[in-house]
Amino acid sequence: MGYYPLFLEMKGRRCLVVGGGQVAARKVEGLLAAGASVNVVSSELDPGIDRLKAERRIQHTARQYQSGDLKGYTVVIAATDDAATNERVALDARRSGVFVNVVDQPALCDFIVPSVIRRGDVVLAISTGGLSPALARWLRQELETYVSEDFERLAQLLADVRVELRERFVTVAAEAWQRSIDARLLELIADGRFDEARARLLASLGAGAQLKA
Repeated sequence: MGYYPLFLEMKGRRCLVVGGGQVAARKVEGLLAAGASVNVVSSELDPGIDRLKAERRIQHTARQYQSGDLKGYTVVIAATDDAATNERVALDARRSGVFVNVVDQPALCDFIVPSVIRRGDVVLAISTGGLSPALARWLRQELETYVSEDFERLAQLLADVRVELRERFVTVAAEAWQRSIDARLLELIADGRFDEARARLLASLGAGAQLKA
């Protein structure tokens, strides 16, 4: 199977999760983290999903899945323990033009859900193409030790300086941006010395900056 990696804007998109167990709970959490509007169809709910329902963070349709439930949705995830139901969801989704993921059944999926590291707007997605979810999780755990919360602050600093330079009609070569992200910059951010980090970044970018004509 050939997968094209992409990041899909999910804010406000209506997504359906079929199933109410622990696996479904993890999928719901991931969709909410991306800003999606989630409805869960299941006659029973895992305590984690029930809590989200009580907090009014999700909608809940308290019954088994029915054909026609996909109307108006962009994405559906089938996470029940019943193979026949999961296959029916996949078939209905294909007919309706809704992107579908069936947990642990890559052959029934339009997309697969990667193992994810989130640090604010910095997101790393790791996939093995469905061959080994265990390896994807292991790689995520290994990378989590390196990708600290400092990367969220680094991304914000880079974004702020980028906006500032644009407002001053200054362009910077892509290579200069990459060279500016060095060990010393990361160290200053880790120490909370943000003014010094900003000054160092601007100095580093100076050699690659040009005023627009």
